[in-house]
Amino acid sequence: MSKLTAIAVFCGSSPSNDDAIFRAAYGVGKHLATHKLDIVFGGSKLGLMGQVAQGALDAGGNVIGVIPEFLRTKELVHNHLTELIITDSMQERKLKMHELSDGIITLPGGFGTFEELFEMLTWAQLGLHKKPIGILNTNGYYDDLLVMLKTMVNKELLSKENYELLLVDSDLDQLIKKMESFTPLPVPEWMNKDQA
Repeated sequence: MSKLTAIAVFCGSSPSNDDAIFRAAYGVGKHLATHKLDIVFGGSKLGLMGQVAQGALDAGGNVIGVIPEFLRTKELVHNHLTELIITDSMQERKLKMHELSDGIITLPGGFGTFEELFEMLTWAQLGLHKKPIGILNTNGYYDDLLVMLKTMVNKELLSKENYELLLVDSDLDQLIKKMESFTPLPVPEWMNKDQA
């Protein structure tokens, strides 16, 4: 069992036209804060990002925003965070979010959210980290993606063990339980300790 203390949340900076998804983002922030889990997120007050942060702040939680300098005005930084970290690049943002968290939860989002999720999965596949990575599949948002991932396994372009690195649930409590019980893959034999 791994003890989770801080969760990186990847999600969209757009609000979605699906009210269930929009409301759920606030609920995720509130739930994590209520369970004494710090939140690390992309720093914006807009869209689902802003909802997650506000839900946590309203529940008295610690919320750390990480945003690159060039997005400070475009994404409109949330002004009431516990801490705001400004990075030089998107890559540095992901590294910092990774460093500050011991688990990752992905909510609905667009290209940026997918990119963050798949980079973390790729790092886990390569043995670069051992943190649990979850998708909260609100209102079936990720159903089609999960079908695609199974197709990748069936076509032998993704191994079953790497597919199983991704933990999925539509219920946040159940997803957190899966993350706490997660067993990471061993570091690949072809990697040395310095690389991992």
